[in-house]
Amino acid sequence: MNPPDGGAAGELPGVAPRLRDLRRGRGLTLETAAQRAGLSPAHLSRLETGRRQPSLPMLLGLARVYGTTVSELLGEAPAQRDAIVRGGPFTGAEADGWMYRRAGGSGRAMQALRVQVPYGTQGDLVRVHPGEEWLYVLEGRLRVVLGESEHDLEAGDSAHFDSLTPHRIAAADRGGAELLFLHTLLQSPVAELCLGSGPHHR
Repeated sequence: MNPPDGGAAGELPGVAPRLRDLRRGRGLTLETAAQRAGLSPAHLSRLETGRRQPSLPMLLGLARVYGTTVSELLGEAPAQRDAIVRGGPFTGAEADGWMYRRAGGSGRAMQALRVQVPYGTQGDLVRVHPGEEWLYVLEGRLRVVLGESEHDLEAGDSAHFDSLTPHRIAAADRGGAELLFLHTLLQSPVAELCLGSGPHHR
């Protein structure tokens, strides 16, 4: 099944044309790009025309397909290729309830994010895709479902897993959770051919 529609349009200005231009720039049809991202062509079309707001998992999937980063999909100015990213107040962007702030440089083979996960958002969205993911809980409790196993992680706990394992991430308590999140980007044409298994619901 496809993920639910991602909220009202207009909350992420400029994303729709970038999604369309990136797809066309990669020489992908709407159908092919949607299949690789685990979306229906109709849903991707709504994202590209601004009639739907993409969730953070959708943006992650599309970033992998197009060989770019979530930050660049959202039109954030790319940081210089520097080893240091300074901390500061959490003033990140929002995608379907999740807040995130870039925690690593651009132009790398992986992307690092600092993420705030409110309670009750995207808890039923299961992802399956090539690559690896690593997360570290900074605050609160996080529920991580990997295949048939369910784990409650507290501050200081981490998880590192193959993204082909069906996985689901949600805040375990009403106070939400904050985490560091690291995932690989698939930038080679060969890797893109592996994409095809999309999100499913319980």
